[in-house]
Amino acid sequence: MTKPVFSLDGRSLITPQSVSDHLFPRNGAQIADLVQTAAAEFAIIINVATQRLSSNQNRADAVKWLITQLHEVRLKYGPAVWQELAPMIRSHSSAEILQQCPFTKWSFDKPRGYSGDATLIDFIYRHPAISEELAKTTPLGRDIFEYTINAPGPVAVRERRNILADFVDDTATRVGPDTEILAIAAGHLREAEMSKALLEHRLKRWVALDQDPISIGTIATQYRKTCVEPIDGSVRGLLAKRQQIGQFDLIYAAGLYDYLSEKVAIRLTQVCIEMLKPGGTFLFANFSDEMADDGYMESYMNWELLQRSEADMWRIANSTARADTVDASVWYGHNRNIIYTTIEKKS
Repeated sequence: MTKPVFSLDGRSLITPQSVSDHLFPRNGAQIADLVQTAAAEFAIIINVATQRLSSNQNRADAVKWLITQLHEVRLKYGPAVWQELAPMIRSHSSAEILQQCPFTKWSFDKPRGYSGDATLIDFIYRHPAISEELAKTTPLGRDIFEYTINAPGPVAVRERRNILADFVDDTATRVGPDTEILAIAAGHLREAEMSKALLEHRLKRWVALDQDPISIGTIATQYRKTCVEPIDGSVRGLLAKRQQIGQFDLIYAAGLYDYLSEKVAIRLTQVCIEMLKPGGTFLFANFSDEMADDGYMESYMNWELLQRSEADMWRIANSTARADTVDASVWYGHNRNIIYTTIEKKS
């Protein structure tokens, strides 16, 4: 299968290197000694982890321990050292072991050409769409998979799907049958499978905007006879206001902000507020700087993210509109691995 090629031009999907370049300025000469020390520490960690994985007992605990150790190494040595260490980990022989996990391997291989694609999220959901990939998995890979998708980050992603469905249903209850919803970077729109409002035909429109044609095709097939409207569109198109798709009672972006610089995030938030009807709500989510899986994700999975703190989320919210026009709130999911911002446009 030939991977799609996406150039980073504002329309295109974000690459791991673009995240690294944004977060981690290079100053290699100053950090060389620390990189060597960190690499030596990793060598000890992975030696213990591989021994535990080869023992055929408590493999999930071994993966959990490894993920915890990588997180602590990442925190201990800081971003500049971690930027050098993560590629070393990816090229280590242990990657062949851990990438027997289909979730880890899909993220590393990036069959769609970018990180965090909709199929990767389907692994987290254990969606039937990934059953063929699971069927090809080795026994060791399945054991690793059983923990990687139950690590704190994926647990938070599953909760996020529930939260999105609840917001849709609550909006439909509040607004009535004229409810219009917009999902930005919709992926496969799996939260729609959990929406009572969609099932009960209590929505007027549910626009699913994504720039991946495979995702758009999946949505179009699954929701052909519903109010769901898949649209091939991009962040750049929204920012340029080329996509005139109407006004909405609820707009949300579940995973997009993980890949946006603060400048772009602020501008997109402003555009989304302008697209709200009076009384409407904009919700965006971000992996938080408290997430526990970051070391494993950024190394073995080659899945880099822009994590944000509560202060970061407030800065985006407060930079978008005056307090007399919107009400904003920032809050965490249950395990604090994902942080949310909601902005309500005053009537």
